[in-house]
Amino acid sequence: SRHERIHTGRPYHVDRADNYSLDDDLDTIIHQLQKRYADLQIYTYVGDILIALNPFQNLSIYSPQFSKLYHGVKRSSNPPHIFASADAAYQSMVTFSKDQCIIISGESGAGKTESAHLIVQHLTFLGKANNRALREKILQVNPLVEAFGNACTAINDNSSRFGKYLEMMFTPTGAVMGAKISEYLLEKSRVIKQAVGEKNFHIFYYIYAGLYHQNKLSEYRLPDKKPPRYIDNETGRVMHDIVTKDSYGRQFEAIQHCFRIIGFTDEEVYSVYRILTGILNTGNIEFAAISSQHQTDKSEVPNPEALDNAAALLSIGSEELQEALTSHCVVTRGETIIRTNTVDKAADVRDAMSKALYGRLFSWIVNRINTLLQPDKNICNAESGMNVGILDIFGFENFARNSFEQLCINIANEQIQFYFNQHIFALEQMEYQSEGIDATTVEYEDNRPLLDMFLQKPMGLLSLLDEESRFPQATDLTLVDKFEDNLRCKYFWRPKGVELSFGIQHYAGRVLYDASAFLEKNRDTLPADIVVVLRTSENKLLQQLFSSPLTKTGNLAQARARVTAASRSLPPQLSAGRIKVDTMEVMRHPEETTNMKRQTMASYFRYSLMDLLSKMVVGQPHFIRCIKPNDDREALMFSHERVLLQLRYTGILETVKIRQKGYSHRILFEEFVKRYYYLAFKAHETPIGSRENCLAILEKSKLDHWILGKTKVFLKYYHIEQLNLFLREVIGRVVVMQAYIKGWLGARRYKKVKDKRESSAITIQSAWRGYEARRKYKEIRNRRTDAAIHIQAAFRGYIVRKNYTRLKTSTKCVAHPQLTSSCSTSDFGCEENWQQTSIHSTPVVPDFLDKQTKKNNLDEISASPFILKHSFETNDSQSISQSQTVADHQLSSLLISCEKRGSENCLEQKLRTPRRRCQQPKMLNSPEDNMYYNQLNGTLEYQGSKRKPRKLGQIKVLDGEDEYYESLSAVESTPEDESFLSSPSPPSRDVSSAQS
Repeated sequence: SRHERIHTGRPYHVDRADNYSLDDDLDTIIHQLQKRYADLQIYTYVGDILIALNPFQNLSIYSPQFSKLYHGVKRSSNPPHIFASADAAYQSMVTFSKDQCIIISGESGAGKTESAHLIVQHLTFLGKANNRALREKILQVNPLVEAFGNACTAINDNSSRFGKYLEMMFTPTGAVMGAKISEYLLEKSRVIKQAVGEKNFHIFYYIYAGLYHQNKLSEYRLPDKKPPRYIDNETGRVMHDIVTKDSYGRQFEAIQHCFRIIGFTDEEVYSVYRILTGILNTGNIEFAAISSQHQTDKSEVPNPEALDNAAALLSIGSEELQEALTSHCVVTRGETIIRTNTVDKAADVRDAMSKALYGRLFSWIVNRINTLLQPDKNICNAESGMNVGILDIFGFENFARNSFEQLCINIANEQIQFYFNQHIFALEQMEYQSEGIDATTVEYEDNRPLLDMFLQKPMGLLSLLDEESRFPQATDLTLVDKFEDNLRCKYFWRPKGVELSFGIQHYAGRVLYDASAFLEKNRDTLPADIVVVLRTSENKLLQQLFSSPLTKTGNLAQARARVTAASRSLPPQLSAGRIKVDTMEVMRHPEETTNMKRQTMASYFRYSLMDLLSKMVVGQPHFIRCIKPNDDREALMFSHERVLLQLRYTGILETVKIRQKGYSHRILFEEFVKRYYYLAFKAHETPIGSRENCLAILEKSKLDHWILGKTKVFLKYYHIEQLNLFLREVIGRVVVMQAYIKGWLGARRYKKVKDKRESSAITIQSAWRGYEARRKYKEIRNRRTDAAIHIQAAFRGYIVRKNYTRLKTSTKCVAHPQLTSSCSTSDFGCEENWQQTSIHSTPVVPDFLDKQTKKNNLDEISASPFILKHSFETNDSQSISQSQTVADHQLSSLLISCEKRGSENCLEQKLRTPRRRCQQPKMLNSPEDNMYYNQLNGTLEYQGSKRKPRKLGQIKVLDGEDEYYESLSAVESTPEDESFLSSPSPPSRDVSSAQS
């Protein structure tokens, strides 16, 4: 861009309008614009100003892919685009932490509203936040507000009939956090009357079509054949269009969607619809004159249907509404005088009521949107954030008949043009002189004298209009005469032959105004009687509309006043709505009639301009000039004369000159060093804002065509972009270094934490494994101990049963002599074998017992009285005869006992097999059994108390001196198997002697 040419990697070559030697020739610019327009390249840069031609067709260059393309890149890297202007404002806001302002200007129909939509779309994309719902709400704001504030005019199907300043709020990091709308100068007169070829506000047609297709016209008291008077026109095709056009129905659904997304409740939307349809029904109220003997200027409502419908929709009494329309009160010397209204006066009151209803409803919708889109205090304080303002105001208008509304619109455009001139030309050249810069002076058309003619006091046009409006007998003709007498300058003239007309030489051309109804529109009178009646409405929204005060700009104040406080001056019986009273007697309040300070539309307009400029001057401006290529609204049609006229009065040629030769950016030394010291100094250094440091930064950046003044650095429009790119590269390298260092530190910290966690895991695993091993060992040990006990018990039982079987066999042989011969040999052999086994064998320990059991318990098992322990080496006859004597003694005792008792089967009963555990209890079949078990149980109970408890797993060892078995031996009963083996040897007796 330093060499006035751009090379890009795009499929087509991009040129700027200021890339050529213009030689003060606008034709060169027009030629380039026409050439680019034919290729559908509707955007062109003039320095840092964007020129946008209305294509009058949809283009596919606004998709999310294009939004990504114009995100934080150099402007010359991509073709000119409105997204680039939005990105420039966003990047400046984030980089310099300063508010920005995007000013969109141009004629009506040049595409300002659509350009504002695209800017909001791209800013929402750039400021992406986690709250997706908020982004959706912001995108729905413009369609909703434009449905209520835009209308179809003779030159534009979607003309803005109000001024809109949208502020998008961002956090310090650049995330969108809210939005706010400021609305100015709504054209309320369009509600009651439209010029030929024009229409009312869009919302009336949308709601009529929507209710028609939903079959709800009767619910809202609307006719289905003839349209209401406020939306009817001379063609008579309104109802046909409402019924047949699908666009109206789709727009109504879109408006309902907007209400729902932004956050309006169903009750609020229902109240809005009732007020809108109430306005339409109010327009159908007709008046007729009543002539009487004493009064001929009295009016009445001959057909009460429209009156009843309007009153029902507005939730007020029809009789109270009729009285407020057909009469008014005047307070004189403390007395209230009721005067009737003529037909014309009643019609004016009706129309004033409709305009007030719509104007206050529009202000309430805007205030409600601001409430729903205000920033969340938990995320960021609104005061600490930054704003990007977008101005979308009605364009310059010059119709066949221009009235009071066109005068206000054109004065506002004069003010915007003055702001443009001041910022682009006047302030810049004033700084050249103060800083001692030798720069070429650029001549431009200054419209300040024209603005003074409009706005100065007390002899400005608006001041004269207010002064004339205060005279009751003033007329529109006397107003024009006053203009002619006091506005003696080259910008004002009065055509000859037309009384109620005057002309103004605007910056955009000469405009002839029709002064009819100027005074009435400027007064904008709303009788206090109407206000009092509307405050009694049962509709809470309607009460709120007429209870809140108006601001100096004519809008509804956003005060959170309670509705009930507004009507506290009304009697309770009237506010309850139960009885009917004379409203002319109970609703008259002097402070609401004669003593009320009245504001005019001119005063509202003046304060609105002041408020708008106060918002604009805070931010750094970015200009977008919208050009209308033709008046027929046809695509690809380029009118050379129309474009030339617009370029001339917007000062494009002068802008090109001052951008080529001038310095659009003037930055103080301190701010310049603070912004760009990274380019020439180290990060830890804090250089002062001196001329030398600024020079070092500029030389390090290798820029050219810059100038240093006394306190400021003067730069070309493209220098800022280059410096920002250099700064971004430096900061990017710093960020990369920081990223690597932070990554290394993070990796090291992670490794330490990982090692610590691994060692901790090993410690935990070790402790757990030890615990688990000990637990398993304990289980195995307990299991082995239990198994050893079971095995020992089984083994002892096995030994006892074996010995018992052998003893029983020997006893049978002794008890039955007849069997002696047959079993002497075998039994003797058995007995001999048994004796030998008992005497010469040791207890057999199974191999499945572990070594510990063998070692610890073998001696105890061997020492048990259940087993006869004798060494294999003991074979002498003495030991054998001693054992034989013991056996004989035992058998003799048993036989003697049996003989004494006289029981033949006594021996068999005493020698039966012992009962095992878990068997059925033994049945007592004889007195001997009872005696045996009684003695046994008594002995056990007595002896059990003297025994020491055994430990778990300890084997019971029965020695020969156990008292239990001694007691059993003394009882004359059959002893247990263990008794036979453990009793002391009695004196030996022969078997034969025992039998004898």
